[in-house]
Amino acid sequence: MGALFRNRKFREAMLQALLVSVIAALLIAMIVNARQSLNAQGMTSGFAFLERSTGWDFSFSTLEYSISDTYQRTLFIGLLNTLVLGVTGIFFATIIGVIIGLVRNSGNYLFSLLGTVYVEIFRNVPLILQAVFWYSIIIHLPRPKQAYSIGDAVFLSGRGFYIPVVNLSVSSVVGAFALLITLWIVLWFARDKFNRIRNYITFKRIAWLVVLCLIGVLIYTGHQTGTPWFNKPALKGLNFRGGFRVPPELSALIVAIALYGGAYIGEVVRAGLMSVPKGQIEAARVLGIKNRHIFTRIRLPLAVRAVLPSLTNQYVQLMKATTIGLAIGFSDFFMIVSTSINQSGQTLELIAILMGGFLLINLSIAFVMNTINRQIALKGYEVKS
Repeated sequence: MGALFRNRKFREAMLQALLVSVIAALLIAMIVNARQSLNAQGMTSGFAFLERSTGWDFSFSTLEYSISDTYQRTLFIGLLNTLVLGVTGIFFATIIGVIIGLVRNSGNYLFSLLGTVYVEIFRNVPLILQAVFWYSIIIHLPRPKQAYSIGDAVFLSGRGFYIPVVNLSVSSVVGAFALLITLWIVLWFARDKFNRIRNYITFKRIAWLVVLCLIGVLIYTGHQTGTPWFNKPALKGLNFRGGFRVPPELSALIVAIALYGGAYIGEVVRAGLMSVPKGQIEAARVLGIKNRHIFTRIRLPLAVRAVLPSLTNQYVQLMKATTIGLAIGFSDFFMIVSTSINQSGQTLELIAILMGGFLLINLSIAFVMNTINRQIALKGYEVKS
């Protein structure tokens, strides 16, 4: 026995086992204590409440909703609302960040100064203050009759942002999106299965042709006969009818997340562009390569590989930042869980669902970004994540 304790690996294994045992004992004690407290207060635990109807409404829903829907469907809608806000905000933040990163790396002093001012302003003001600021501006926009318009299809008023929407069933849109994701996954993993590039290119062209045909069939069948392809908003009475309404809460949050995230992503992009060795750029110039080709074929690809790990952290951070919607009344996942806790009293279960939902979203983001990073990484060029 003494020889075992003198063995370093044995001692480390015993310490780890002891630590795990202590953590497990604490968790079990907390669960038992929570059950006893709930029983003392006459409260039931478990997830059976998910099948009960909520009996309350909320302001925004990506799917059709009524007060008779169950907690399970309500929480799912809240998760979808968070995904819509997070994905849209990240999309625009990425576009803004790329522009800011390029501007700050430009040789033009005025453009570089403007980019620096933008970063210093939006990066150093708390996101919740930016959300409240933009919300205050949007709700004070003109009424529907005096709404700002872009053509005859897009309108901006204090009641929301109205845009045209395609007249398609939800199932056809989901099916088309699923086909595109499936094709991307198949092409991504199939490229290493072909020994010759010609075979892969042929397979890729055939796969795209088949999928585009299937998407065309889905879109055609998902459109109701006798209705226009686009449902445009139109002023009828005191408000707009038709189209898709983006409420002021969602609009303000998208603007705030896009501008706030764009400042951080801009710094990430700038650092990635600066990390490209100057020797490679000078070598390309010596070979007579044009500046635009140096940027698109040398500098940008290397910068993308360098920024992906940091970009993953920013995407996860922006997705978690969607919880500020509670401050201006947006019906995101966090707000719906909070309301459900007040209405049902199932605190522990709903907090567990909230944590599980955000873990699922953020781990999915990290998995996708890390997979892309591993696939395009250059061996020996960057630190392995």
